[in-house]
Amino acid sequence: MAEELKRTPLYDAHVAAGARMVPFGGWHMPVQYPTGIIKEHRAVREAVGVFDVSHMGEGALVGPRAGEAVQRLITHDARRLDADGKALYTVMCNDAGGIVDDCIVYRRAADDYLIVLNASNIAKDLAWMRERAGDLADVRDESDATALLAVQGPRAVAVVDRLSPAPLADVPRFSFVRADVAGVPCMVARTGYTGEDGFELACAADRARALWDALIEAGAAPCGLGARDTLRLEARLCLYGNDIDETTTPYEAGLGWVVKLDAGDFIGRDALRAQQAAGVSRKLIGFRIDERAIARHGYPVVDAGGEPIGQVTSGTKGISVPGSIGLAYVPVALASPGGRIAIDCRGKRVDATVVKGPFYKREDKPA
Repeated sequence: MAEELKRTPLYDAHVAAGARMVPFGGWHMPVQYPTGIIKEHRAVREAVGVFDVSHMGEGALVGPRAGEAVQRLITHDARRLDADGKALYTVMCNDAGGIVDDCIVYRRAADDYLIVLNASNIAKDLAWMRERAGDLADVRDESDATALLAVQGPRAVAVVDRLSPAPLADVPRFSFVRADVAGVPCMVARTGYTGEDGFELACAADRARALWDALIEAGAAPCGLGARDTLRLEARLCLYGNDIDETTTPYEAGLGWVVKLDAGDFIGRDALRAQQAAGVSRKLIGFRIDERAIARHGYPVVDAGGEPIGQVTSGTKGISVPGSIGLAYVPVALASPGGRIAIDCRGKRVDATVVKGPFYKREDKPA
């Protein structure tokens, strides 16, 4: 029997707005609205868009030793969460250094941390957290009670700020405050997944519709998974399940900056220390295709004889950047910026160039 898909608190709003709904991570989610992916993408790059990301999971670690539990689970230095209201992007790894999930950790109090999890990993992550850190803290699932909206774009801060009596424009990156937005109590975090400025707003699930409607009334364009993918890929942000998973390590994925080997004991530290000393054999690189073709997830990177030597993990046609772009794992010898690779695109060999850094980097824009 097929698994029954879950619905976010905003399902009816998406359907009423004419969104095309698709299965994603066990959920019914809007992939695009009638305006289309390109217009949604440009709305975020040029003005402001709002995404329903309520399918993401929320796991809390609560108790006097919750900070120790966080450090055991993540590769980053949990001591950087040295005050309430701070947030941290990191990964959780298994004993072999493979990535169990990438996540953001929020310190709500010294004895209360919230970890936002990828939708398809919620059950796995919560079980992992309980198994590996449950002796240090109470692990609570707050996913069903919480809605999460991402407001992104150069006008995002101004739009959200106008809907709140709190001075939200002053919230620093990777920090959060508690404030009412459109009369809805929210955790307002200066985080996002599009390469643009903005907020992620967490609120009670039964207040999500009021918040969504107010944001759209204030000028935010509703955006779906399609635009979210083109935006995050242009910003070269990894998608779990595509670019990273339990068979890839942070060093291979270019996420070595979230591994702090001297921060304290954490799961996977010994394996990652050994890999750092030995070096990796493959790397996740960005590439731009030199001709008219799009490389999709799973397409092989091939050598001169056509034999697979790597794999594309994400690919799309750029909307804010020229050409077709993507991410792929390739042997280290082919990973230098400016280097040349070849991809088998449905039987056609196409050449591509290795690109350093994000494909798109936002400029400071007036709100």
